[in-house]
Amino acid sequence: MSKYIDVSPEAGKEFYQNFHNNGRVVMLNLLKFKVIADYTDLEEIKPSKEISGEVAYQLYMESTLSELERVGSRIIYFGKSKGFLIGPDSETWDAVILIEHESVSKFMEFAQNKEYLKNVGHRTAALEDSRLLPTSEIKNYA
Repeated sequence: MSKYIDVSPEAGKEFYQNFHNNGRVVMLNLLKFKVIADYTDLEEIKPSKEISGEVAYQLYMESTLSELERVGSRIIYFGKSKGFLIGPDSETWDAVILIEHESVSKFMEFAQNKEYLKNVGHRTAALEDSRLLPTSEIKNYA
């Protein structure tokens, strides 16, 4: 089973092509935390004691929130999750986050920000697996 933590160049290019003219983008994040965060090759941000993946993700969020807000993005929802009501029993997620970005360019500004990049290792250390699904609003669905 493949694990998904980082964006591939192909997926990044497709994201930009599909969403750059759509205005607001809402990202659906599905997160599975490691039992123990793995700070291998992340010595500069490694905590002094062993922590859980969930705690490492909290460190990531604490260091990221101001950078999100600086570019006009916001967390719409952050909640815990377990199994699907409709979906495979074999797939479970620990947390779900919805983050709204004003535009693809604002998301890219956030993702390339030096302050953000200094602490993104907490996310890497925290996650066993993840999904990031960009969405755009359907205005006329009726």
